[in-house]
Amino acid sequence: MLKVLNLECLRGERRLFHGVGFGLDAGELLYLQGKNGAGKTTLLRMLCGLTPPAAGEILWRGENIRNLGGEFHAELCYLGHQNAIKEDLTPLENLRASARLAGETLDEDAALDALERVGLAGREDLACRYLSQGQKRRVALSRLVHERRALWILDEPFVALDTQAVSWLADIIGGHLQRGGLAALTTHQPVEIPSARVRELRLGA
Repeated sequence: MLKVLNLECLRGERRLFHGVGFGLDAGELLYLQGKNGAGKTTLLRMLCGLTPPAAGEILWRGENIRNLGGEFHAELCYLGHQNAIKEDLTPLENLRASARLAGETLDEDAALDALERVGLAGREDLACRYLSQGQKRRVALSRLVHERRALWILDEPFVALDTQAVSWLADIIGGHLQRGGLAALTTHQPVEIPSARVRELRLGA
């Protein structure tokens, strides 16, 4: 479903990586590894169509993502390293606003269920500026509870999470893969994803 061919990344006159290629089919997870500065975040942004590669192609269902436009983005869920939440809004408001921006409908009961599953019960109506960094990360990740788009691109999703939160997030990602979804993620900590067929790619090796 996702195929990457001979990607190259240049930063100024420096080449971060070249000749990168891999394929992901339904139910498969890509662990992207490498030292800081190796280009992990840049590669994830390339997979989303946000950063053009210096060379190479990214194919989704056999078509170059540059030619698919909104058709590709309708099947993509991207969570970057930043939480991308509004501090003045509550977790409930942030979650439902994210769904609307994605062109999806998320009723209040479903949103409250998601927030409860990520450990934010009782904080649904508290402005996010009063939450801890770990709680803000949970607000961002709550989007994944009811997310059904096929391709998940996750940049350091386990950062700022405690052991319990890491476990439930791993289960959510595992459930997505069991439904036939795909995922690519970076992480500095080893996390076992249930039922995942894992591929690994190390940049700068």
